[in-house]
Parts: sequence; C-alpha cells; structure tokens
Amino acid sequence: MVKSNLLDYSMQIAMLKQLKKQKLISDSEYQLIINQLRKKYGVVSDVTV
Repeated sequence: MVKSNLLDYSMQIAMLKQLKKQKLISDSEYQLIINQLRKKYGVVSDVTV
C-alpha cells in the first residue's frame, strides 16, 4: 500500500469510527463500509498493537 493510500484509509476509518460512536450508523453499516474500504485499499485486517 502506498503511503498516501495508507493515510487516506486511516482518515476514512477514523471518520467512520466517529460516525459509529455518535450512533449515526449502525454496527451492520459500520461492518459493511469497513469491508468495502478494506477491499478498496487492499487491507487484509486492521491489527492494532
């Protein structure tokens, strides 16, 4: 993944988490969108250490 793509992906995930936290999207919508973003950016999984 190119550095700018990683930054774009990270920003979109951060915004998505905010929407979920504020209950503007449901858990199922969150999962659907996160799976689409993973496919778009070629991310296999989000591993947080």
